[in-house]
Amino acid sequence: MAKTVLVINSGSSSIKYQLVDLESGEGLASGLVEKIGEPVDGHYKHEYNGEKHELEEPIHDHEQGLKRVLGFFEEYGPKLADANIVAVGHRVVQGGSLFPKPALVNDKTINAVKDLAVLAPLHNGPEAKGAEVMRALLPDVPQIFVFDSSFFFQLPKASSTYALNKEIADQYHIRRYGAHGTSHEFISSVVPEVIGKPAEGLKQIVLHIGNGASASAEISGRPVETSMGLTPLEGLMMGGRTGDIDPAVVFHLIRNAHMNVDELDALFNKRSGMMGMTGFGDLREVHRLVAEGNEDAKLALDVYVHRIVGYIGNYTAQMGGVDVITFTAGVGENDDIVRKMVCDKLAPFGVKLDEEKNAKRSKEPRVISTPDSSVIIAVIPTNEELAIARKSAAIAEAGEDTYGNKFAK
Repeated sequence: MAKTVLVINSGSSSIKYQLVDLESGEGLASGLVEKIGEPVDGHYKHEYNGEKHELEEPIHDHEQGLKRVLGFFEEYGPKLADANIVAVGHRVVQGGSLFPKPALVNDKTINAVKDLAVLAPLHNGPEAKGAEVMRALLPDVPQIFVFDSSFFFQLPKASSTYALNKEIADQYHIRRYGAHGTSHEFISSVVPEVIGKPAEGLKQIVLHIGNGASASAEISGRPVETSMGLTPLEGLMMGGRTGDIDPAVVFHLIRNAHMNVDELDALFNKRSGMMGMTGFGDLREVHRLVAEGNEDAKLALDVYVHRIVGYIGNYTAQMGGVDVITFTAGVGENDDIVRKMVCDKLAPFGVKLDEEKNAKRSKEPRVISTPDSSVIIAVIPTNEELAIARKSAAIAEAGEDTYGNKFAK
């Protein structure tokens, strides 16, 4: 029987999960828990074997939610006792300087993940709690933390360092950590096979564009740049986030709008970007508004594309050229309009898009540029769950992580 890994992504008020078949790479079952700890009824969704099962009830905390999830596996399948589950992998946004590699879940690593919540306050606490709960519910299965920031821990010093007072930066661990690293690592690792070129020496740019959006540059599979920084706020314009903005805007709003830290945090992370400019975070709604002649939506889309193209130009210069640009994540995989707008801006540099291939909807990895394009343009669906599952299984099989933590039943 093929081995499986249960991948858990715990958010502040939600849990996403998927049972991954390590042999085929497919998700055997998946689900979502929403509105944890909220005054309204929470929502569960469990999908397996083509069937969807849903339930609404108050969900007081992550423990209640995860107990119900295990109940769904028992009731609706597949039964975890029969699924040959070898590990539970927990996605964690911020590993800071402590975790350049995945780590086994134990008291020490749980506390360290909690401490790193100062760098990712919306994510690390719930992720640590999710691991804590699952460790108690499935004590005989190795639990592994897989950190979204690990891939970009390899960044050169010149791209990971802010021009901030060194003593302050060192004392408060301020550097560019990046995010979406699991996705960028997965995509950059499969690009050579998709385009039929060797990984060695390959210069590539990966555009992970969804509600959250980030760009990265890799040479020979190693990252040399990424757009997100200390937090996921830096970089590209996003669904609700500003992306790059003059930090003096913060001082200006404190002095003139009398906004406090929490108000500014919400403004920059949730009420800006596409949402702030158009009233919608969903690009499909923005395209609808553009088609109706809405000038705010047109400007927002232009800003969105402008930022992406700017990062492509920056990274191309930093690498001394680029061989392949890959679009991935929700917008990158499905939005042919954004892909065309980006590639049209790159046309003066010899980038040629195959319009028919670009317009075609597909879940398969594919090249959408013409054979004579100066740069290969690809679309590759990301699979963070598979990447997390593989890393988790490797540590479970070894019985220990690189920090000397061992798993003992």
